[in-house]
Amino acid sequence: LEVSVTDLSGKLVEGPVALLVDVNDQNDNRPIFKETRYAGEVLEGSPTGTVVMTMTAEDADDPRLQNAVLRYNIVKQSPDKPSPNMFYINPESGNIVTVISPTLLDRETLPTTQYELEIVAQDMKGRDVGLTGTATATITITDKNDHAPEFTHSLFQANVDEGSTGVAVNLTVDDRDDPATGAWRAIYSIINGDPTQNFEIQTNPDNNEGMLSIVKPLDYESLVFHTLLIKVENEDPLVPDVGYGSSSTATVHITVLDVNEGPVFFPDPLQVTKMENIPLGSFVALLNATDPDVLQSQSIRFAVLRDPANWLSVNPVRGTVNTSANLDRESPYVHNNKYTAIFMATDNGSPPASGTGTLVIHLEDYNDNAPYVHPSVVRVCEDAKDSVVVVGGRDRDIHPNAGPFKIELGKQPGLEKTWKVSRVNNTHAQIMLLQSMKRANYQLPLVVTDSGLPPLSNSTEIKVQVCTCKKNRMDCSSAGSVRSNLMMMLALVLLSLFCL
Repeated sequence: LEVSVTDLSGKLVEGPVALLVDVNDQNDNRPIFKETRYAGEVLEGSPTGTVVMTMTAEDADDPRLQNAVLRYNIVKQSPDKPSPNMFYINPESGNIVTVISPTLLDRETLPTTQYELEIVAQDMKGRDVGLTGTATATITITDKNDHAPEFTHSLFQANVDEGSTGVAVNLTVDDRDDPATGAWRAIYSIINGDPTQNFEIQTNPDNNEGMLSIVKPLDYESLVFHTLLIKVENEDPLVPDVGYGSSSTATVHITVLDVNEGPVFFPDPLQVTKMENIPLGSFVALLNATDPDVLQSQSIRFAVLRDPANWLSVNPVRGTVNTSANLDRESPYVHNNKYTAIFMATDNGSPPASGTGTLVIHLEDYNDNAPYVHPSVVRVCEDAKDSVVVVGGRDRDIHPNAGPFKIELGKQPGLEKTWKVSRVNNTHAQIMLLQSMKRANYQLPLVVTDSGLPPLSNSTEIKVQVCTCKKNRMDCSSAGSVRSNLMMMLALVLLSLFCL
């Protein structure tokens, strides 16, 4: 403050003089923690003196005085086992450290994994006259992979049917580490006894069991007993002073049960080559099927399962396949010159089992189809000089029983005076009108011959429409069939005779 002295008249007598007033601090503020509850964690087995967490409080009093000088203290530990003094708090810094020995700080043997500490902060350097503030510290004992997984049994056994797949046996283990962590989750591996990789193991994430499955079917006739050596490990590595012992391995005995298996065809498919139109009853093939159940004495019988054209029969005992109808390469049931049939072989086991095999017959062509002319209808102009058309030969057979084709006029007198057929190439010929004709439809007889041995000929007729051609336009609308006109005249004559 600035203080001045004046007389009654207000005249300054002395001053101004500075007056300093010191306000003495009274301890009227308690220590206050920023939070009422604190959380920390410490790894199990940590050395004595490991810092877990720090607790700090604030006091609004003068920090230069003892009114704001705080001291910390643990007043309660819950639970108080195995020792009521498992932790210590530095009274000045508020650091909480472990007091218990590393061997006793074992998460798996402690009564709980969480401890609650009641912390008191007191000013006046902790003297009894000081004010206090309270907070709670929750300390979690965290897990480390200090326990190797151990099989609950040293031997597991299972019986499986040959030819089956899927889970064969569930492998169970104990692990004292924290569930659902990498220190607890198990990884299984087959370290011996599976050279052909018929088995695999997956871990069940819900219960940590190992599901040993068959991924390649087992064969009773090849091997009845399988002995596997299984190892289990954790996802996380073990701590340096802990290792996997003998309990981390187990033996699995798998016994394969015999199942009646169906006969197997060999080869499958069986492929043969035959000429079409071979005589009925001709030999086609000999089916070969064996029963995998070699330790049993079983007989096999054959039957036709699928024969689309009903061309084949099979001897049920010997397996010989013969024709029961003519083989026809041009049949709609033949694709790319191949005819496919399926046969079944059944043993006399209990119950009987069957298998299927395929027979593919490659059919060679026989000249059994006469050629024909295409198109069957052509148009020419009534003026002979413009009257040329081209027709071709076609054949359902294939080389060498098809082209080259020979196309010529039919053997009727006088045709050569009106029409001329000449070769264009191996498959086509041209038809020329030699003299002008009346506009009408004519049936022109032709003979077409293929190149087979022996060759086949076909006498056929094509319809030739003689039309009027003007300015590159062809008018065939009024052209009537010569044969049709003659039939109409004959009908009228007969009708007149009947009426008379």
